[in-house]
Amino acid sequence: MNKNSKIYVAGHRGLVGSAIFNNLQQKGYTNLIGKSHQELDLLDAAAVKQFFDEERPEYVVLAAAFVGGIMANSLYRADFIYKNLQIQQNVIGESFRHGVKKLLFLGSTCIYPRDAEQPMKEDALLTSPLEYTNEPYAIAKIAGLKMCESFNLQYGTNYIAVMPTNLYGPNDNFHLERSHVMPAMMRKIYLSHLLMNNDWKSICRDLDIRPVESVTGQQTHEQIINILVKYGIFNDKVILWGTGKPLREFLWSEEMADASVYVLEHVDFKDIIGIDNYSNDNQANPKLGDIRNCHINVGTGKELTIKQLSTLIVNTIGYKGEVVFDSSKPDGTMRKLVDVSKLHSLGWHHKIEIEQGVEKLFTWYMNSLK
Repeated sequence: MNKNSKIYVAGHRGLVGSAIFNNLQQKGYTNLIGKSHQELDLLDAAAVKQFFDEERPEYVVLAAAFVGGIMANSLYRADFIYKNLQIQQNVIGESFRHGVKKLLFLGSTCIYPRDAEQPMKEDALLTSPLEYTNEPYAIAKIAGLKMCESFNLQYGTNYIAVMPTNLYGPNDNFHLERSHVMPAMMRKIYLSHLLMNNDWKSICRDLDIRPVESVTGQQTHEQIINILVKYGIFNDKVILWGTGKPLREFLWSEEMADASVYVLEHVDFKDIIGIDNYSNDNQANPKLGDIRNCHINVGTGKELTIKQLSTLIVNTIGYKGEVVFDSSKPDGTMRKLVDVSKLHSLGWHHKIEIEQGVEKLFTWYMNSLK
């Protein structure tokens, strides 16, 4: 890529997409394209085709997706598989039809089997059943990475799939029903902290910016308390889903962006499969053997329990209440640590550890309320 290459970042306002967009800007790329959902509905095949016809991007980052935590994955199973498959079909398909030089597809480590050996290597893919709670989303992401792999093998394209671990950072989704574990936990503990301190001004400000089921700071205190209690938020305790025992790995979103841009700039399909002379002449050649699992895990290679995470957040906020885990609710996969040796061999390593990251996320959240 050169600094004036036309680069389209799909999902440029999301957690990862915004970080990638900013990273590219900071590195001096001047011809970036981003479209909001209102400007371009990626579920609309005709609209996506028209966009590619008009803009003709040279490089594409597919960071747009329909995402959420355990609750959302349980409630909206059809949406998770249908919407993500549709987005991928439209963007990857039009990228191929318009001769995009390189595409970066962002997936998720939930693609791996529930009982995969830890840490999970790329070769663990499709070796045993998936975790039930996020199976539709995982299947969609597996389809996306297989589309990239298959286009490369059949047509000699340069589509790279990266599978990030659990991400958190600026522009994270703090919606209590649809957010991932860290932002949901942080907001619950923060709101309980405000209740404990009878800080209704801050509570109302929070709900005005991020309403909960249409309840804003304009409702009565009783209405606000009722909706918060529904989500396990009380004036002396917070109730979180599961046992607190699952282990999770977390990566700061801006570091995911740095890894993504690094792959865009320095890694090609031939580097991943280890065939220097790989070209259109020998694509899908049986003599090369099975070429699969060409995606790249992106993470830290480090983990902590959900309970340990809650303690970090409690200490960061200065919360004096109790954190209670509801073991009647699902834990999800008990462990999801990725093997990042492939990424390290390609030349990228993380720098921000979880303790610093939690403080940075809470600082960002507080600034978002100003």
